[in-house]
Amino acid sequence: MNEGEPPSSSRSTYFFLVGKNSQGNWVVQDQRGLRGGLFVDRAQALKFARSENGKNPQAVIVVPGVLELDMSQISRSTQLPQFSAAGAQPVLQRVA
Repeated sequence: MNEGEPPSSSRSTYFFLVGKNSQGNWVVQDQRGLRGGLFVDRAQALKFARSENGKNPQAVIVVPGVLELDMSQISRSTQLPQFSAAGAQPVLQRVA
């Protein structure tokens, strides 16, 4: 293993970045942009990151500087049902 590379783990392939955004909120986000959130303090952010990666502390990376939450990958990877404004009924789409 090269020095500076994160350790490999068979339990978790997800790495979580933890840091503060430009407004001073604590941010957690996995490297794929599929899981994460905003937190009121560092302890809660670290608790979430550890619980989501199987309690593997080597898979949590605290980043210096600004870390902005970007969950745009969710819309590309998951087809969520769309709802119409009138009556909140799902709008069905054909996906093929």
